[in-house]
Amino acid sequence: MVTPASVRPSVLPTDRLLANGMARPSLRGELRRIHDVRNAITVISVWLWVALIIGGASWIGQWWAYVVAFLLMSTMYPRFAILMHEAAHKLLFTNKRVNDWVGTWLVAYPAWVPIGIYRRGHFAHHREEFGPNEPDIAFYGGYPCGRRDLARRLVRDAVGISGWKNFTPLFRSLRVDAFRPVGLSIIGVQVALWAVMWAATGDWWIYPLLWWLPWMTSWRVLNRLRAIAEHGGLEASADRRVTSHNVTQHWIARFCFVPYNTGWHLAHHVDMGVPWRNLPRFHAELVEAGYVTEGITYPTYWALWRALTAGASESPAASAR
Repeated sequence: MVTPASVRPSVLPTDRLLANGMARPSLRGELRRIHDVRNAITVISVWLWVALIIGGASWIGQWWAYVVAFLLMSTMYPRFAILMHEAAHKLLFTNKRVNDWVGTWLVAYPAWVPIGIYRRGHFAHHREEFGPNEPDIAFYGGYPCGRRDLARRLVRDAVGISGWKNFTPLFRSLRVDAFRPVGLSIIGVQVALWAVMWAATGDWWIYPLLWWLPWMTSWRVLNRLRAIAEHGGLEASADRRVTSHNVTQHWIARFCFVPYNTGWHLAHHVDMGVPWRNLPRFHAELVEAGYVTEGITYPTYWALWRALTAGASESPAASAR
């Protein structure tokens, strides 16, 4: 899956980018600017969409409305995940206390994520992808693989097997003094969400059906597909083009599983200090410099997933044909 050196030209540094791909100081400050008000509106909008989806399904009260709501709620978890990721990088708000409070209580804990633990592991991921201390290798190790292997993994995700493996450690953490406060906090937030949804709709089962179950099942499918599209089939290298894929962005993918510009993942790994709103512009700088080329770019996520089940012989260029 690693692209040949011929499509990864040595073009850095330039008058705008350093040898490691980061922007020079004259440009870096602008690219790293955090948009506080717009991010606050984004966090609020996520919760408004949750209220609209769940409230709308309850108001309609038909089986098909609950099916539609279930599917739409599956796409909301990527939004919580990416905003939590921004908060973990301290890029959601310029005020670090606000960043951590919102990221913890309004984004991470509702999505079942102990953000402090996630932050430590995620920074280890950024220090050395595919290195000996890589904490995320379970997400994208073992690729390329056969189509049946990927299908088997996705089925395990879809029926809740993977979700159960992520759900039960929360309760086991209650037996460990160091993790008990975080575990109780997450459970407390979930109980509060259950109570609010029950009171708002009059139905106790709305929370498990439209909040807990999508997290246990369909969100796992979307998360796996996103993770392997970011790093699947690659290897350790100082060249970020060898450790991260680059995929042309389309609105359907951005709606379903790579919201908030997270699909510009190569740019994020070149400089993890660039907030999500500025990643398209930073990506454009990398393209302009010749660092990101068509030869390393998959035309769609489908093409990349197909390559991940076809082996290293299917390159981005071959996928485009």
